Amino acid sequence: MTGTELGGLRNAVARRFGRVAIIYHWLVQMRGGERVLERMLDLFPDADIYTHVYVPDKISAKIRMHRVRTTFINRLPGAARHYQKYLPLMPSALEELDLRGYDLVISNETGPTKGVIPAPDALHACYTHSPMRYLWDHYPDYRASAGRLARLAMSATFPALRRWDVTSAARVDRFMANSRFVQKRIEKYWRRSSQLVHPPVAVDDFAPVSEVSDRYLWVSQMTRYKRPDIAVEAFNRTGRPLLMVGDGDLFEEMARRAGPNITLVRRMDFSELCRAYAEAKALVFTAEEDFGIVPVEAMASGRPVVALGKGGVLDTVAPEVSGMVFAEQSANSLEAGLARFEAWLPHFDPAAAVGHARNFAPEVFDRRFCEAILDA
Repeated sequence: MTGTELGGLRNAVARRFGRVAIIYHWLVQMRGGERVLERMLDLFPDADIYTHVYVPDKISAKIRMHRVRTTFINRLPGAARHYQKYLPLMPSALEELDLRGYDLVISNETGPTKGVIPAPDALHACYTHSPMRYLWDHYPDYRASAGRLARLAMSATFPALRRWDVTSAARVDRFMANSRFVQKRIEKYWRRSSQLVHPPVAVDDFAPVSEVSDRYLWVSQMTRYKRPDIAVEAFNRTGRPLLMVGDGDLFEEMARRAGPNITLVRRMDFSELCRAYAEAKALVFTAEEDFGIVPVEAMASGRPVVALGKGGVLDTVAPEVSGMVFAEQSANSLEAGLARFEAWLPHFDPAAAVGHARNFAPEVFDRRFCEAILDA
């Protein structure tokens, strides 16, 4: 689609929807979901934002430029740090928002947002990063890692939250899913269909370099569900060099377990990270993510990806074009996947990976998002 055609789509959306409200779960840091919000604000520059908790100094200038209104959760003790403890109160907080006068309401669902009550003549579109994992498919993991009192609270409150989560899906006119994996979960838990709209990735911020090292790269948070332990175990066995970038509660444990061939770094600035992507032999991705921006960033840098073949990776990694997948979330499976990858690597074309990454460029998101809104 040309820039002129995309401009026409944006103009059509602007003509149809005068006032726009965007609902976001909490604004306490800048991560992937907040970058998607920024792109929505590019499409709707006059939109108002509603959220449960807002910490302005942790949020980008682009978001701070907009009028941000909060629910009563923001006024509760310790909300800036312990907002998730107030989850049982968030349904009533959403339902108290007065959204009369808005022509378009866009909820961003990964924490509770879709339960707002728009005006009868407004369009309610929900961009779903994920149904709430702690209520549904990851509930056993969250419960197992919680303390005794937290488990009791979950048992007491989560059944009602699940019922509300299902019934509030009926308030949405159009669902969009950020991956096919999320589409299936929307259908499973909410019994609703959705339109696939991949999130925007700033692919133009990344570029290949001429010199590539023999070292693999792992980039993520050092938390349990990201499974850094799989990478450490597999690379300890093989002795292949690996750079791991990411902070989290498992960092010290992974540092103790890592052999001399593995280097761990808590964080890099953006220019260092871009260089690490571009110089890596390949990115290793061990998490089951709803979408996963990191593999796309690696491909945009002209490097292949070796990823767990589950979740959003099935949308982003083209096997034997931009990388390869391994079947199980285990060190044995990763080790076997690395062996297959190295046999295929001489056939890898960096330009093909860069071209594939462009399928997730911001302008692609703009087009598909606008089309979904106009088709509703």
